[in-house]
Amino acid sequence: MTDTAPSRRPGLRPWSMVLGLGFVSLTIDMVSDGAISVGGALLEQLGASAALVGVVTGAATAIALVLRLVTGPWADRTGGYWGFTIAGYAMSAVSVPLLALTPVLGTASLATASTLIVVERTGKAVRGPAKTVLLADAAGVVGRGKGFGVHKLLDQVGAFAGPLVVAAIAALTGELWPAFLALAIPAVIAMVLLWWLRSRVPDTSVYREAPEPDQLGAQPRERETARESEPHAEPSPASPGAAAASRRTSLASRLAGLSAIPAHVRTTFLLFGTFAALTTFGLLSFGVMSFHLVAADLVPVAGVPLVYAAGMAAAAVGALATGWVYDRAGASILLAVPLLTAFVPGFTLAGTLGLVVLGVVVWGLATGVQDSTVKALVADLVPAEQRGSAYGWFAVFQGVGALAGASVAGALYGSVPVLIGIVAALQVVAAVLLVAVLRRHRAERMAQPA
Repeated sequence: MTDTAPSRRPGLRPWSMVLGLGFVSLTIDMVSDGAISVGGALLEQLGASAALVGVVTGAATAIALVLRLVTGPWADRTGGYWGFTIAGYAMSAVSVPLLALTPVLGTASLATASTLIVVERTGKAVRGPAKTVLLADAAGVVGRGKGFGVHKLLDQVGAFAGPLVVAAIAALTGELWPAFLALAIPAVIAMVLLWWLRSRVPDTSVYREAPEPDQLGAQPRERETARESEPHAEPSPASPGAAAASRRTSLASRLAGLSAIPAHVRTTFLLFGTFAALTTFGLLSFGVMSFHLVAADLVPVAGVPLVYAAGMAAAAVGALATGWVYDRAGASILLAVPLLTAFVPGFTLAGTLGLVVLGVVVWGLATGVQDSTVKALVADLVPAEQRGSAYGWFAVFQGVGALAGASVAGALYGSVPVLIGIVAALQVVAAVLLVAVLRRHRAERMAQPA
């Protein structure tokens, strides 16, 4: 069958695809988050300074997000969503188990471990936008809030289980390398399941032929569904002025895919991206939190993955709960993100273990919403043909926010009250931006002809 066939039937039901991609994320996140939870500790054991650990882990996080600006539009232009997804997962599946070899490489150990950590996060950037497009296609039939929420729940089960496996093996053996080697098992499972899903549904655009529930409370969007079900359809600009503005867009933006988004949608999307940057800034990074846990002598190094696992469990709850509310009550539930984020610095950098753990739980809740339900609104803001590009740009906003937030938090580690004030002020701005986004989106939908 081809994309122009009058009637196409997917090889899997929409929920089966959502769950299948969720289980792929579960197993690969056991690998990725198992490594993330002790990556800094491994580098320290191999002789890295605190500054080098910050540079390596910070660069890895930035690459995981900013590189999507390239991979998202690239996936849109080629239509190779499955190819990008498989390649990205394979990079993580291979690089993490190879970390088990680094302790025996002598002078090359530190450089090799640093490279593998960056490669693992690069895999995240390669697969991220393409995988999200695949998920958005299937989730559009069952409700994107529920679909993204359930996917994030399974994703976070893996993110919770991976650090526990690493902690248990490290406690039993007294070494980190056996834990990395054991993570090869879920890596293989993930790749086998991914290939099977692709064989059953080679083109997930077939799911777009079903009506999508309206996340803002209206009836199913027959007009939008009809438009999205036309393969490779070019988006029509809102007006001749919008087309002229698009032609004036710089070559760099055109190559990155931003200019392909209709002008009237682009402004709303950029406001939402700024909201995401501000909230991501306030979430700091677990690297800063783990540094504080060790520097303040609150837990031994072996206990850090357990604290991280608590945050991942909270992220799963946050993603699932807000996803269901999103489908029923609308996107205003996303106001919970800046509200939660405002409390993160004060709790996670406190002087007692109880408050820090509470802060990590709050951080996890906000992170779960940020990585799932927030992305569901991106899919509702942007036409289907530009979602890969949109997710790539959205990741850039998050990457800039993450890098700036971690840098400022590190610089103000000795002045926590100042950091708390900066984050709180930025979250007020973020909330105002989100209200503006929701109002613009409602107005744009009401302006569409029936």
